Amino acid sequence: MANFGPKDIKKLREMTDAGMMDCKKALTEADGDMDKAVEWLRDQGMGAAAKKAGKTAAEGSIGVKVDGKKAVIVEINSQTDFVAQNDKFKELLSTVVNHAFDNNLADAEAINASTINGEPFAEYLSLQVATIGEKLVVRRSSLIVGDETTAVNGYVHSNSQNGVIIEAKCESAEVAEAMTPVLKEIAMHAAAMSPTTLSYKDFDAQYVADETKGRIVAIETENEELRRLGKTEKNVPQYISMSQLTDEVMAKAETDIKEKLASEGKPEKIWDKIIPGMIARFISDNTTLDQEQCLLDQKFVMDDSKTVGEYFAEKSGGKAEITNFVRLEVGEGIEVEEEDFAAEVAAQMK
Repeated sequence: MANFGPKDIKKLREMTDAGMMDCKKALTEADGDMDKAVEWLRDQGMGAAAKKAGKTAAEGSIGVKVDGKKAVIVEINSQTDFVAQNDKFKELLSTVVNHAFDNNLADAEAINASTINGEPFAEYLSLQVATIGEKLVVRRSSLIVGDETTAVNGYVHSNSQNGVIIEAKCESAEVAEAMTPVLKEIAMHAAAMSPTTLSYKDFDAQYVADETKGRIVAIETENEELRRLGKTEKNVPQYISMSQLTDEVMAKAETDIKEKLASEGKPEKIWDKIIPGMIARFISDNTTLDQEQCLLDQKFVMDDSKTVGEYFAEKSGGKAEITNFVRLEVGEGIEVEEEDFAAEVAAQMK
C-alpha cells in the first residue's frame, strides 16, 4: 500500500515542476519520503528544481538586517544576475533574512536545517526554485547578538552585491549607543575596501611568511624590468606585517636610522624630531599586508590621515573596541565552469 496520496503528488509537483506521473513514480520509489523523492527526480534529471540542482549558482544578493543589539547577514545565490534583480527573488531574500534574524540562526547550515512556515526549509526553497526558475542556494550567513554594552551595526551596498555586519565591545551602554553610528561608517568602509580579517594578530605565521616571500620575488622581478627601462626601482620590503616587527627588528631599525642621520651630518640634538617620523615610515613600508587585508590597519576612506583603528579609538575615547565583523560578497570563492554551448547542443542532438 502506497505511503502517499494525491496531495503528496501535488506538493512534489509544486516543489519540482516535474510531471504528475514522474512525481508519482518518484514517491513510489521513495516509499513516500518527500526528500528522497526530490533526490530521485534529481538523479533522473526530471523537473525544474531537479534540473537546476546541477547548475552553478554564483550570482545573487546579500541581505542585512540590524535592529538593536542584533544583526544578521545572508547571501543567497542564483544562476543569473537577472533573476537576482526580480521581485520574487528580493522577496525570498527578505523572508530568509527575517527568518534568520527572528530565530537567531547562526549560519547557513542552521537556516537550511530549519523549519519555515511549518515546513522544512529545503522544501520551501525547492518551491522557490520551481517558482523563480533557477537554482537557488542559501550559501552563507552570520549572526551577531550583543548585550547592552555592545554596539552593533551593518551596511549593505546599494547593488546588494556586498554587505557587512560589525560589533564593538564598550565600557558602558552609553558608549555603545554613541558608537553605533560610528560602526555604520566603518561598515561602509569595509564594504568598499574588502578587508579579510580584523587585525594582523589573526594572521597565521606561515601565511605571512609565504606572502612575504612571494611579494619580494614579485617586486624583484618587476625591478628587473624597471632597470631595463631605466626607471626608478621599487623598494623591496624586509617585512609585510606588524606581526614580523619584533622588538629586535624595531631596535635595529632605530639603530639604522641613527647611523643614516649621522652619515648625513644631521646634528644629534634634532634627531628626536626626525626619528619618530622615520620609524613611522619604516612601519608603513613594512606592513603592506596589514594595510591591504586588516580592517583596523586600513586607511579610513573618510579620513585617510588615520587608520580605521585610530579613527575608532579617537571617536570612542579609548572606551570601545571593535571585536568582530563579517563581510560577504556575492559569489566569493565559487568557481564557475565555462559552458561550451555548441558541445551541449551537439550532445542533446545525439
